[in-house]
Amino acid sequence: MALTGIQIFKLLPKTNCGECGVPTCLAFAMNLAAGKAELASCPYVSEEAKVQLVEASAPPIRPITIGAEDQAIKIGGETVLFRHEKTFYNPTGLAALLTTDMGEDVISAKLKKWDTYQYDRVGLILRPELVAIKDMNGDSGKFKKTVQQVFETSNFNLILMSEKPDVLKEGLSACPGGRPLIYAATDKNWEAMADLAKGAKCPLAVKADGLEGLISLTGKLTQAGLNDLVLDSGARNIKQVFEDQIAIRRAALSGKEKGLGFPTICLPFEMAKDLEMETLMGAVMVAKYGGLVVFSDFEGESIFPLLLERLNIFTDPQRPMTVTQGIYEINGPDENSPVCVTSNFSLTYFIVSGEIESSRVPTWLCIMDTEGLSVMTAWAAGKFVGDAVGIFIKKSGITDKIKHRNLIIPGYAAAIAGDLEEELPGWTIKVGPREAAHIPKYLRELK
Repeated sequence: MALTGIQIFKLLPKTNCGECGVPTCLAFAMNLAAGKAELASCPYVSEEAKVQLVEASAPPIRPITIGAEDQAIKIGGETVLFRHEKTFYNPTGLAALLTTDMGEDVISAKLKKWDTYQYDRVGLILRPELVAIKDMNGDSGKFKKTVQQVFETSNFNLILMSEKPDVLKEGLSACPGGRPLIYAATDKNWEAMADLAKGAKCPLAVKADGLEGLISLTGKLTQAGLNDLVLDSGARNIKQVFEDQIAIRRAALSGKEKGLGFPTICLPFEMAKDLEMETLMGAVMVAKYGGLVVFSDFEGESIFPLLLERLNIFTDPQRPMTVTQGIYEINGPDENSPVCVTSNFSLTYFIVSGEIESSRVPTWLCIMDTEGLSVMTAWAAGKFVGDAVGIFIKKSGITDKIKHRNLIIPGYAAAIAGDLEEELPGWTIKVGPREAAHIPKYLRELK
């Protein structure tokens, strides 16, 4: 049972040393209770207290790492049913399928294509992270060769899929240090799979027919010393998968069912006849607690909306989405091109940059950090005012890119024009349109 901040505080050394990163033990206890700190940050906690606190501070859904080093992804670790309660932390991992009956050329072409699916969105690079490799005929040599090809020629993390432990063992030997997910332990092979996972120090997927079967299997595996588990309820129709995903999350969080306190894996490629339907199913699974989702393929029109959905769901709802402060070049500007400035609220950026792009007028767009507030809100909050914007323009480096000294500000921020001229002597401040839709006409008529 989770402890409150005060209960945790009573178990801490109360030295207020600050070595944990916060000034007092009480503040550290509150962070620990909220899941914002790790117990390892306190160097003076007693071993007796540590035993109690480790269990109490552990998230109800165990976080699992797949892959190694910079490419590794983490799934699980969630603490709430609904993102408005707090936030979701570890985004759903998206995987595409390769099978051992595919030729080397086909696999190579797919890997190259999938690697191009990287999108720059609000300063983040969105991309799928995993490849699932499925054994089709029990040929361990072919499986090993396929795993080796993917491991050595791509940066994708791996899911190794086979019902035969000896085949998986060969696959693991082809990706040393790669820490793939092994799929899957069942009631028939769980002992051999447990030995394999422990020996390779890799996470293990658990497949059963329903939640009761999962609880039974995870109990056996945890008793055998395995804790890094991923759950497959065995459902292969969207209605049952949807129900199972919710039931697993609810049981882990509200029912404190430790046997279901692990992230899940969903397999749309086994449920639909075409990628379009897989994508629709995947969208449901991303929204409703899927830890990993495996598709038969990736195409630009399928993976991009899933990546955007994932970004929206796994963004802190208490903080607005932002873009990185800086200078953005639109339509290839030069030293004579106009300069616009606006806030770093992502919706503002996308609307304004889109209208500038449609105008076909080469333009410098200066994005100022307003903590994600829109222009009007930032102005009202004192974050998009004359002196602040002036300081930003001076430090931005835009003066090194242009000959003129003309700055266009949003129409809704017209009130800051006078203060901005005082902060930027020698500059001419021009008030742009109030509505973004009028930007193209304004820029084309600008002289």
